[in-house]
Amino acid sequence: MIVIFGLLLLALLGWGVFAFNRLVRLRNQMKAGWSDIDVQLMRRHDLVPRLVETVRAYAAHEKNVFERVTQLRAEAMATSSPLRLAQLEQAIEQDVARLLVIQEAYPELKASENFLGLQRDLVDVEDHLQYARRFYNGAVRELNDGVQRFPDLLIARVLGFVEAEFFKAGEEAGAAPKVEFGP
Repeated sequence: MIVIFGLLLLALLGWGVFAFNRLVRLRNQMKAGWSDIDVQLMRRHDLVPRLVETVRAYAAHEKNVFERVTQLRAEAMATSSPLRLAQLEQAIEQDVARLLVIQEAYPELKASENFLGLQRDLVDVEDHLQYARRFYNGAVRELNDGVQRFPDLLIARVLGFVEAEFFKAGEEAGAAPKVEFGP
């Protein structure tokens, strides 16, 4: 009887260690995914002011777009909530898309090597950012599954593992940017 109790206790302890280590691995994978998003957002945040200045030289009357992009960038750099950051980044994406649409009205800007280089860099960053978001959201899904799955949730609750927030695009993510020229 004592041997069976000892084996049962040992099996329970083994499961607890396994579940804990799995949750730690999932949490670290989620953090690595967030770090990848952060790196790509910093790359974008470094490109945005250069893009704004390049377009501003050609389209001075688009002042409100420039100011909004600058303000959103500052706010995004100061937030740490994935949900709020996703909202801010969606707004930045829309305004940067507006900046890119502005180039259609300015042939000189369209031909500018500086603008074309920034545009290529921005497309590259957006591609990497999209991949990083998918990786992060996959890691969050795995962590959340681990935290919610019985019996692992017993270890998760006792040891302070919590669900993570997904990086979600806003409802307006699919909407094309609208740019109006003139007074």
